[in-house]
Amino acid sequence: MKKMRRFITLLSLLVLISCQAEKDQMIAPSHPAISYMGRVEVNKSDQVKLYWSGTSVKIRFKGTSVGAILSDDKGGNYYNISIDGVLDTIIKPDRNKKQYLLADNLTNEEHNVEIFKRTEWDKGTTSFEGFVLSKNAEVLDNKFKRKRKIEFYGNSITAGYAVEDFSGNDNPDGLHTNNYNAYGAITARYFNAEYTAICKSGIGIMVSWHPVIMPEIYNRINPLDSKSKWDFNKNVPDVVVINLLQNDSWLTSMSNHEEFQKRFGKKAPTEEDIVQSYADFVQKIRDEYPNTSIVCMLGNMDITKTDKWTGYVSAAVKSLNDEKVYTHFVDFKNTKGHPNIEEQKILAKSLIDFIEKTIDW
Repeated sequence: MKKMRRFITLLSLLVLISCQAEKDQMIAPSHPAISYMGRVEVNKSDQVKLYWSGTSVKIRFKGTSVGAILSDDKGGNYYNISIDGVLDTIIKPDRNKKQYLLADNLTNEEHNVEIFKRTEWDKGTTSFEGFVLSKNAEVLDNKFKRKRKIEFYGNSITAGYAVEDFSGNDNPDGLHTNNYNAYGAITARYFNAEYTAICKSGIGIMVSWHPVIMPEIYNRINPLDSKSKWDFNKNVPDVVVINLLQNDSWLTSMSNHEEFQKRFGKKAPTEEDIVQSYADFVQKIRDEYPNTSIVCMLGNMDITKTDKWTGYVSAAVKSLNDEKVYTHFVDFKNTKGHPNIEEQKILAKSLIDFIEKTIDW
């Protein structure tokens, strides 16, 4: 990284909207020069709601400074701010709507700015209400759209949970999670592809460590709202990667856990139940995307320590008899906790190699 990353403290960032200088230009969220990546929601008040890990907002301009107007309903989210492709700062939006200075004293030439959501939707919902550029800045055409699109459905591995907890203790504080360094985001950048991540730590297909499972939320814009339905025709991916079951592999054997009892009662699911549940979820994705290549992936936590769960996935895929549904398994990393940055890179390399050898897109 060419530029040392700075964490901007709240006091150094925040300026009340009412105190904006007249020289600033407001660029509304609906401006065609602004590019959004991932599953976002635009509402009638010209706000864009950011829920999911890895969602991002970009603008290209010629000028010397850029700010953004943000608020967060919980105040628990962290965002990477990249200037011209280099990670420059990390911000943590406050609950109150404020203007955040993202960069100043830039050379008066073309710049690209990206706001990238590091954290998961349980940390809160962020409202984006526009960029603020200096008086003489020039907004440039949007050149961020990419030909390829890749979408991920996953758990904490895909979210990048605790990927930057260098103590190895899986610290739950949002600052230690960074979806940008998760294998999915790395893979998307390698292929220069549009990136969408539908993921949540602890989630499963049949049972989760919390009350929702992926088949209940995979089709939502707002993961907390059952009525908030995503239009799958808006952004059809070339490739979908499903990396789930890590949590099921634990919880389907934990008969005393409240989520086990909620989902299964007193009787654990059979092998046939597991295979069918996985096949049913893959079929849901196929129904939404009839021509998309689907990679059913497992790894690199202990789900691939034996061939038990890879066998379930292989059986489910075989039952679908779909030539564009593939399996890809990554060996157990043989370390404690969640994948760190280097282990995420191993995951990404394995997936990249598989896609390059298998899928023509």
